[in-house]
Amino acid sequence: MDNRVERIVLETDRHLITGDLTMPKDGYRSRLSDFLNRGDIDFVPLVSVEVRPIEGGDAVAHEFLAVARTHIQLAYHHKNGDQ
Repeated sequence: MDNRVERIVLETDRHLITGDLTMPKDGYRSRLSDFLNRGDIDFVPLVSVEVRPIEGGDAVAHEFLAVARTHIQLAYHHKNGDQ
């Protein structure tokens, strides 16, 4: 199966998390909304991650981070210039 890497932003009640998510290139579950609505995963695996407190402060870098789906309040594709 062909995959692609998307830079995404996940917002929780306390953090803004930016990282790379590997998803199918096309077809089933190739959209971010499809991926997040999967019933068979409890965590979203991200690589090359930056975690920034919502209330401001410095970002902390991580090579890998698994974010619990139940904590995600907002999710979108990262655009150049987004933090």
